[in-house]
Amino acid sequence: MDSPRILLAAGGTGGHVYPAIAIADALKAENPDTEILFVGTKDHMEWDAVPKSGYDIRNVWISGFHRRFTLKNLIFPVKLITSLIQSLRILSGYKPHVVISCGGYAAGPVAWVAGKKDIPVVIQEQNSFPGVTNRLLAKFAVKIFTAFKQADHFFPEEKTQVTGNPTRATLIGANKSNALDAFGFTDDKPVLLVMGGSGGAKTINEAMKANIEALHDQIGLQIIWQCGARYYDELSTGIKKKNLDNLRLTAFLDNMAEAYAAADLVISRAGASSCSELMLTGKPSVLVPSPNVAGDHQTQNAKAMVDAGASKLLEDNAMKETMTELVEQLIYDQENLKRMNQAALNLAKPDAAKLIAKEILEIAKSKL
Repeated sequence: MDSPRILLAAGGTGGHVYPAIAIADALKAENPDTEILFVGTKDHMEWDAVPKSGYDIRNVWISGFHRRFTLKNLIFPVKLITSLIQSLRILSGYKPHVVISCGGYAAGPVAWVAGKKDIPVVIQEQNSFPGVTNRLLAKFAVKIFTAFKQADHFFPEEKTQVTGNPTRATLIGANKSNALDAFGFTDDKPVLLVMGGSGGAKTINEAMKANIEALHDQIGLQIIWQCGARYYDELSTGIKKKNLDNLRLTAFLDNMAEAYAAADLVISRAGASSCSELMLTGKPSVLVPSPNVAGDHQTQNAKAMVDAGASKLLEDNAMKETMTELVEQLIYDQENLKRMNQAALNLAKPDAAKLIAKEILEIAKSKL
């Protein structure tokens, strides 16, 4: 029997890329003979993250279309035509049995061409308000996996299954003592993990910059602050002038398992993948929904976790003024942290990637 060949298309942000990697890992776990290829763009995070996870990736030249007029939109038609030709070449050469769209504009051309060529297309949608790419591709899909029931309103009911978001199995299992050592921390002070997503978050960074000395000196925290590559140089230059021995400022976190294991409390955006990872790792969190996303879906994600008792919600525009007080209130309350930990674990769907992988392999089997 031939080995199943699966192509995963995802790009732009960790919210699209990491669920795709989790699916790839689950496919390999279910059937080690599965051949896997990714499609993404060279100028986004998938170009580094996918090879680091052990998978090959091919490039398509595509970017988003800006809703307001910009000179970049003038070249969009050229990029689109080029990406469709590239997609056709990739599909003709690789001959996948199934193409999976995990969203982001890199997924659009290759999954569209796959649909036109009658190659089975599977969609995995992370958010309660689906992205434009996956909404446009829904007509080609043979199966659509969603993380939130609310997303079902945008897709054909007969194709849709709520599975939760696939999360990387490598995120769990790290030892706290070893994790503290990895960051050069001790076990006598709480650890705050601050994340702005794969690209960083300007508001979170500004709030952290304004509050860093209070968090570090007055509250006495050890801090891991992932600020994003575009903000790192400016922030690190300013922070070098301060004596902050227990701060670890980083553009990007490669060792997420250790970061989660070390943390007592996490401050994060409320993207679907971030929320799923917080559930899986059972981390108490302060969620700061981005106000700049379609359908305000991050607020909906955050409210689901707040209602369950796993998180506290902090408004983006109030963060700078209120974060230090809220962090101090939470991080030294061990009983409350334990309750939040259990509430987060109760929301987790750790088998999402496995369930999705099994269904994809069944679809592939019909094409072998």
